[in-house]
Amino acid sequence: MNTTKKLRLGPLPKLESTKLTFACPLSLKQDLDRYAALHAQAYGEAVDVTTLIPHMLAAFMAGDRGFRKGDKIKAPSPKPG
Repeated sequence: MNTTKKLRLGPLPKLESTKLTFACPLSLKQDLDRYAALHAQAYGEAVDVTTLIPHMLAAFMAGDRGFRKGDKIKAPSPKPG
């Protein structure tokens, strides 16, 4: 089976980042570890979960029509002074 065609994330680009810490259920951590292993197998480069998560979230947000629709709404400008 060719795993490459089944994974939504392709090879990961190098990006500037900032650190963010969060808690998740153990079952999600196990799924993320399994996804990381499949990603490494598909693309021939080991990658850890902390590297995958930002790309997964970006893909999720890019595919969320409600969020994309909200991009068109401009935040009010701050009042001077």
